[in-house]
Amino acid sequence: MTRAETLEKARKAVCGEREGEYGSPEDNFNRIADLWNAYLGSEIVNAVDVSMMMSLLKVARIKTGKGSDDSFIDLAGYAACGAEIQARAKERLGRMLEACTARTIPTSTLTTEAHG
Repeated sequence: MTRAETLEKARKAVCGEREGEYGSPEDNFNRIADLWNAYLGSEIVNAVDVSMMMSLLKVARIKTGKGSDDSFIDLAGYAACGAEIQARAKERLGRMLEACTARTIPTSTLTTEAHG
C-alpha cells in the first residue's frame, strides 16, 4: 500500500465512517480520557493523550512484525485526530484569552497617550 493510499484510507475512516459510528473524535477521545482517568484515579489524561496512546498501541502491534495495513491506517488516523483536537484546543484558548483581556484591560491603557 502506498503513502497516498494509507492516508486516503485514514481520511475516509476518521472523517466519515468512524465519526458516524462514534461521534466526533474529540468527543470520543474525551470520553475515553474520562474513563482512563477514573480507572487511574487521576486527572492527567486528555483527548490528545488518548490519540497518542492509541497511536502507541498501533506502534506496538506493528513492532511485532505482524502489523496489518489497518494498523498503519489507524496510526495515521490517530495522529490526524490528535492534531485536530490540539488545534481546536489552542483556538479555544486563544478566544478565551482574548475575551479575558478585553474585559480586564481598560482601553485607556492600550493607547500610546496613556504611556506618554
